[in-house]
Amino acid sequence: MDAIATHTGPRAEGEGPAPAALLAAFAAALADETRAAICMTLLEGRAWTAGELARVTSVAPSTVSGHLARLLEAGICVTERQGRHSYVRIADAETARLLDGLASHAVPDRDAAHAVPVVAAPDPLARARTCYDHFAGRLGMAVTDAMERRGLLRTEGVFELTEAGRLWCAEAGIGLAGQGRRRLVSSCLDWTERRRHLGGLTAARLCARASQEGWVVRAADGGRALEVTGAGERALRDLLGLTPDAWS
Repeated sequence: MDAIATHTGPRAEGEGPAPAALLAAFAAALADETRAAICMTLLEGRAWTAGELARVTSVAPSTVSGHLARLLEAGICVTERQGRHSYVRIADAETARLLDGLASHAVPDRDAAHAVPVVAAPDPLARARTCYDHFAGRLGMAVTDAMERRGLLRTEGVFELTEAGRLWCAEAGIGLAGQGRRRLVSSCLDWTERRRHLGGLTAARLCARASQEGWVVRAADGGRALEVTGAGERALRDLLGLTPDAWS
C-alpha cells in the first residue's frame, strides 16, 4: 500500500499507524473509478468471480486482479472459495452500509436498487436444489431470508440461530440433537444467487424433514434439482410465511 504522509507527529516504535493514516489508506483504496465500480457491483449483496467483475467493469482480468488486491488489503472485500471457484464479496454488513452511505452521498439520485447483470444458472437448478444436504438456489435463499426476518437467524458476520430460532425448530419438528462436531448453523455461498444461504445441522435437518414429509421431491432426471409439492407450499407458508413466488 502507498506510504501516506501525516501531520500527527512522531509515533512511538511499535505503536502502529496513526488513525489518520489508516483513514487515508482506506479512502485511497476507494479513490479509483474501477475499484468504485467493483464496490458498487458488490453492494448488490452477491459474490462475484474476478472474471465476472472484469466483464462488468470492462477492464482486463489482470487489471481487475490488481484492483481487487487493493480492496482486499484495505479490508473492504474478502474472498470465499466454493468448489473450484473463488468469489469476492463485501467484507461485512458494516462495510456494506458504509459504502452504500458514501455512494448515496456522492450520487444522491442513484437508484435504490443498483441492478447489475448476474450469470444465470439454468432452471430448475437455480430455482430449488440441494447443496450437499441442505436447500440452495432461490428456495434456500427464501428460507434464509424468511428466518432472518422473523428473528430466528442472525446473518451478520457468522450465522447464528437465535433462541427464538431454537424454539421454532422444536415446534417445527426439526430435531437438533446429536449435533456431534457439526456446527448448528453455518453459511454457504450460493453459486447461483451469489449470496450466503443457511447451512449446517439446522439446514440439513430441515431438508431431511422436507424430504421425509414429501414437501420436496427430486426432479425427474434424478439430479440435485428439487420440486416443491403442494404439501410443501402449505408447509413453507405455515412455517415461514413463504409463498411460491419466493422461489419461482
